[in-house]
Amino acid sequence: MLTPRMDNMGGRLFIANYQNRVNKRLRSVTGRGPWVMLRHMTNRDLLAQIGEKGTDPEVIAQGAIERPALIPELIAGLGARQARTKYGCEKVLRRISEKKPALVYPYFDTFAELLQEPNNILRWGAIMILANLASVDSRGKIEELFSKYCAFIAGPVMITAANVIGSLPRIAKARPEMAERISREIIKVETATYELHGCPSPECRNVAIGHAVAALGEIFESIEKKKPVLEFVTRQLKNGRASVRKAAAVFLTKHGTAG
Repeated sequence: MLTPRMDNMGGRLFIANYQNRVNKRLRSVTGRGPWVMLRHMTNRDLLAQIGEKGTDPEVIAQGAIERPALIPELIAGLGARQARTKYGCEKVLRRISEKKPALVYPYFDTFAELLQEPNNILRWGAIMILANLASVDSRGKIEELFSKYCAFIAGPVMITAANVIGSLPRIAKARPEMAERISREIIKVETATYELHGCPSPECRNVAIGHAVAALGEIFESIEKKKPVLEFVTRQLKNGRASVRKAAAVFLTKHGTAG
């Protein structure tokens, strides 16, 4: 039987290694992994488990996929007081949206509301989850939300803009007819204003432009009017950030020039 090991300094439990050993044992016994335990968990137990340090969101996500009745509790957990619980629920829901987006799609409006959430971590998670849901968006909700979704590209938070830019190719993959519109939104990064410590930061804009070049590379073949994109990338050959200049050169080598 596996038991937790006690530390001789203050008697603290080192449960991380213990949990890993339990998970390994469960896999060897069941052949399926520790998520089998979730079948017998109450909703309260689920949030308590997510709130514990060292919990693997992949394990919880797989359990919720096998037991979709847990998903409403994960949604409710986004409003938990404990930071580890609400952030853990977001991570689990994000992984479910990657693997089985149809299970999360009924809560599309919940994630759309989180775009206005002052908590950046929850907002960033919502940005990524909404993009994952585009593949099962039978009601055209992503199109209705599109302008609000892309508004973050203008600033002032560079990480929020980068999450939007990095997520847009997934929407384009699910909705190829939107690729043109998506490309127009992405290149707006060039005139964006991002703040660092309350002051405008050209360097933050350069970082975001790097994300834009990468995103445009993912959807380039689906874009009908390629010239504006090629002109944007060509301008980045003079970008102040070396990694962006290099990415632009690689892009143009692969896709050609505006001329």
